[in-house]
Amino acid sequence: MKKIEAIIRKTKYEEVKQALHEIGIDFFSYWEVRGVGKATQERIYRGIKYDTSTIERILISIYVRDKFLQPTVDTLLTVARTGEIGDGKIFISECLNAYRIRTGEDGDEVLFIKGEQE
Repeated sequence: MKKIEAIIRKTKYEEVKQALHEIGIDFFSYWEVRGVGKATQERIYRGIKYDTSTIERILISIYVRDKFLQPTVDTLLTVARTGEIGDGKIFISECLNAYRIRTGEDGDEVLFIKGEQE
């Protein structure tokens, strides 16, 4: 099992969500986050442009079975990309174990419901 954390543009969230569902990633968590980096975000209020150094992003957290790792990363790289600075980052880490609280099951079995697509 792997944990994938992706920080993406807020404007790309709906496209990414749809693309993840299409490859079988039906559950993930996300948060609205703010970051500071080299990219700036322009805002226009009453005809005046404001540059901010704080940029709104979406942090997506996904736990996947090993066989879904590369398709998930490829989808994020393809769909979240605009080619501009500030497209985001993807982080992958090892997940040692997981437990389903309701049944006590553990391992990657907790990432799918038996009888459904595995």
